[in-house]
Amino acid sequence: MTKRVLITGAGSGFGKGVALGLARKGHDVIAACEIWPQVTELRQLAREEGLELRVIKLDVRSQIDRDHAFQFEIDVLFNNAGIMESGPVLELPPQIVRDIFETNVFAALEMAQGFGKQMAQRGSGKIVWTSSIAGLVKVPWDSAYAASKHAVEAFCSAMREELAPYGVKVATVNPGAFRTGFNDTGMESQDQWWGQAPRVMDHWPVRELNKQHDPQEMIDAIIDVIEADEHPYRTVRPAAAEEMAKREQREEWERKV
Repeated sequence: MTKRVLITGAGSGFGKGVALGLARKGHDVIAACEIWPQVTELRQLAREEGLELRVIKLDVRSQIDRDHAFQFEIDVLFNNAGIMESGPVLELPPQIVRDIFETNVFAALEMAQGFGKQMAQRGSGKIVWTSSIAGLVKVPWDSAYAASKHAVEAFCSAMREELAPYGVKVATVNPGAFRTGFNDTGMESQDQWWGQAPRVMDHWPVRELNKQHDPQEMIDAIIDVIEADEHPYRTVRPAAAEEMAKREQREEWERKV
């Protein structure tokens, strides 16, 4: 059955891939991009492919943009927009942490609240959040991002129970390391501020991210979650990341310091 899906963070990465993939399958997609140049680029790409794809400007941190998006009545919200910046906990500038939480947690929550209320009143709908493998395990040097995704996990698990009686489904998708460029720029971002003050800790050794996976695997899994009437609450890819998360969660119960 054709669904109307609004996707945040559709200007790049998983959001862009899922928007195009759903449009190719005939769904009514509203692809929401953070900045106008992304809107222009995605519209042109859709035209070149002959796809019916509505592209809007939506910076999830902007109340103006959110209110514009809330005019749409949708079947599924793919709550995907997010940012990452690396750095050790002792050295992280507080502004970096606030920015990450503003986007990944507070803005995402406001998107879920706005569309969730519409869905609850209607008695149907689905909210799919992009969490991360980082929301399930420890991630040294990426603690701010991981903390934001742990917060996402908490909101999602609560919303899943709270909205079930209203006919609204909630699910998470939890990517591991994929070649979207997200992880690479997240690591590089530390260099923007590292040299601006004396540091107690050493800089995280620069290393090549050469073990990332083809993002199409995650894109396909997300499309399956959006389309299906029944599916797991949590979808982790690749399989090795799911196994690692389960192992680390068990080990935390036995860890000594």
